[in-house]
Amino acid sequence: MNEENAQVADVNEIMRHRLAKLDELRSRNIDPYGDKYEVSHTAQEINDNFAVLEGQTVRIAGRMMGRRGHGKASFADLRDLSGKVQIYLKADTIGDEQYDVFSRLIDTGDILGVVGSVFKTKKGEVTVAAANFTLLSKALRPLPEKWHGLKDVELRYRQRYVDLIANPEVRDVFIKRTKIIQAIRRYMDKQGFLEVETPMMHPIAGGALAKPFTTHHNALDMDLYLRIAPELYLKRLTVGGLERVYEINRNFRNEGISTKHNPEFTMMELYQAYGDFKDMMSLAENLISQVAQEVLGTMQITYQGQAIDLTPPWRRISMLDAIKQYAGVDYAAVKDDAEARQIARNLNLHVEEKATRSQILDELFEAFVEPELLQPTFVLDYPTEISPLAKMQKEHPELTYRFEAFIYSREIANAFSELNDPIDQKNRFLQQLAEREKGDEEAHMMDEDYINALEYGLPPTGGMGIGIDRVVMFLTDSASIRDVILFPLMRPRE
Repeated sequence: MNEENAQVADVNEIMRHRLAKLDELRSRNIDPYGDKYEVSHTAQEINDNFAVLEGQTVRIAGRMMGRRGHGKASFADLRDLSGKVQIYLKADTIGDEQYDVFSRLIDTGDILGVVGSVFKTKKGEVTVAAANFTLLSKALRPLPEKWHGLKDVELRYRQRYVDLIANPEVRDVFIKRTKIIQAIRRYMDKQGFLEVETPMMHPIAGGALAKPFTTHHNALDMDLYLRIAPELYLKRLTVGGLERVYEINRNFRNEGISTKHNPEFTMMELYQAYGDFKDMMSLAENLISQVAQEVLGTMQITYQGQAIDLTPPWRRISMLDAIKQYAGVDYAAVKDDAEARQIARNLNLHVEEKATRSQILDELFEAFVEPELLQPTFVLDYPTEISPLAKMQKEHPELTYRFEAFIYSREIANAFSELNDPIDQKNRFLQQLAEREKGDEEAHMMDEDYINALEYGLPPTGGMGIGIDRVVMFLTDSASIRDVILFPLMRPRE
């Protein structure tokens, strides 16, 4: 019998014993799945306020995580969301019958309610001396004893509910995630932005260069796409006079799964009328640094052993200057696609035979520049060809007023001065359609209604998307995006 089968057999045996205990509880008219329970204090409140609560009666509830028995008396740890507190049960106090139930029929993992008085043991540990307890939920499956370790990582993601029970530090990450998003909302609200909601199902996939998921609406007999970005709907709202809007919600992209990517992820997109990409840079660096200060108490963080300083202003560098610095290529002197492809081959970089100059620039950037961008950095001046929704520069129409922000070699924000010329935008869409016909599944579709909206007039606007999951990764020192998503997508187990 291999190790995995042995573990399954052990669990099955434990469950048989617990089911027998369940039957005995019911035979004694004890409901193993109790009703509402009034709680007066959390574990943390009791530990933090012992001087006030000493000798007072409290009502607590939580999961029993360990037990230490001494004849007719037992200690146990009761854990709730705030932490854990020790409880003390004595036959002389709760009675022989209830103590027999506790000692024989209650297991680690069971959820209990306890009424008792607060005291300190001789070792100085804050404890609740139980006057009585109530079984609120009987756990039939045992908690894992050896949950940590690389071999269990996939199981932790699949059974997040057990991960949260067994590893308090995982709870802390997701509590911190909530606080980070709350802090982001507070910052945006203070800046005068209005939070809105836009559709998750789109008749046309747009707003980003990505492959969408497709679904079908039966009643209308039409295909729809799970949104890859809310951009085009948010800009419609800006056309309508909502001058500062933002949305924090899910995007869906039919792409691979890695430590940096999950097909379903959280993004914040925002649009500021009468602004531009420079306003977005200021907003990005101030938002992220102030959120770190609010949630962590510092702008100096450590991510995977690397010290990172989030204090504004962040470094700014053009894409071409970055290529020259880190790849040793003066890309401004590269005049055509063929020359660009040859440069890529000289650098042992694989590119498609039909790759264009701008596409190869993007590949060079990913291969040579991104690994060097550990400290917060704004990379500016992206090519127009790969920025179909960004306004082109007046002096250099081959480039756009666009930036991407990087921390620890990972993109966390993408922003630009929005293209608000409907004729230019339609021509860009037509260029994207030509790319789709060549087989590029990530190229934009034509969105005639969005063009129609632009024809009513979109004011000069700065827009930005920020990857919330990646921001949370940095502020919680989480190595994988799956560590900050409660239920990441996983392949079904065979």
